[in-house]
Amino acid sequence: MKPQLKTKFLKPALEVVEPSFGSSFAYINFSRNANLKAHVWHYHPEVELVFVNGGSGKRQIGSHISYYTDGDLILIGSNLPHCGFTDDTTGNMNEIVIQMKPDFLGDSFMQLPETKSIAQLFTRARGGIAFGPQVRNALGSKMDKMAKQQPFERLLTLIAVLHELEKTDDYKVLNAEGFSLETQVQDNDRINMIFNYVKDNFREPIALEDVSERASMTVPSFCRYFKKMTNKTFVQFVNEYRVVHACKLLAEKPIPISEVSYESGFNNFSHFNKSFKEVTGKSASQYRKELHAHLE
Repeated sequence: MKPQLKTKFLKPALEVVEPSFGSSFAYINFSRNANLKAHVWHYHPEVELVFVNGGSGKRQIGSHISYYTDGDLILIGSNLPHCGFTDDTTGNMNEIVIQMKPDFLGDSFMQLPETKSIAQLFTRARGGIAFGPQVRNALGSKMDKMAKQQPFERLLTLIAVLHELEKTDDYKVLNAEGFSLETQVQDNDRINMIFNYVKDNFREPIALEDVSERASMTVPSFCRYFKKMTNKTFVQFVNEYRVVHACKLLAEKPIPISEVSYESGFNNFSHFNKSFKEVTGKSASQYRKELHAHLE
C-alpha cells in the first residue's frame, strides 16, 4: 500500500552566506558526501558557482529538472531557488561551492570595460547555467587549486574563472527566457507550494483538479498561471520531474525498466516510454546502455 500524500508545504529556505575569512566571497571545498543538500530547497542573494567533481545526480533549479553524469559545473543567479546537487549516492570526489554577492567587486569595478561582461554573466545566470564538459574540466581544476591559495590570489583566480565562463559558448541556460521566481510574494508562495508538492508526491497520481484547488484557482486559471510563471505546462513539469528521477534510478540501480517506471510515478508503461523519449531523446534501455558504456 502506498503512503498517504503529504500535505505540509515548505517555502524555499533563505540560506545565510558568510564570506570566508579575509575574503569578499565564500569558498568551500567539500569532501565526498560532505554536502548532502540534494533534498534542501533554498535560495540566497548571492550568485553561486558549483563544481561537482565526478559522480552523477539531479539538478533542480527554478522550474528546471535534469540529471547530470560525470560531474557538473553550474552557475546560479541571485535568489534563484534550487536544491543541492549531491547526496550519499552521487559518487563525486569532492564539491566546490563559491558564493558571491552580485556586486562583490563593487559597482564601479563591474562597469569597467574589462569586467562589465561579468555583470552580464550574472544577469544570464538568473535562469541557471550548466556548462559543458571541456569548460567544466578546465575550470574545475582551477577552482580546486583555490583551496590552497591566499585570499588575494584566490580572488584573482575567481575573476579569471568568471571571465572564462563569460567567454565560452559551451553552456546551456536551464530555465526559459523570462523565467523568474523574483515575483510578488503571493506568486512566490504559490509557485513554491506547487514545486514542493510535486517534489514530495511525484510517485503518486497528481490530478490537475487537486493541485488547482490547493493553489485556490480553477483548473483553466491554474494552467494559464503555471505556463506564464514557468514557460511550460504543469503536466510537462511533472513528467520531466518523473523522467529525471527515472534517469537517476537507471544509473544507480540494476532494476528492471518496468520497475523504474513504477518507482518514478508512471503507472502506465507505454506513457513512461513516450515521456522518457520526449524528454531525453532516447528510450530508457538505450539511455542505460549508453550510460554504462560511458562509465566503463
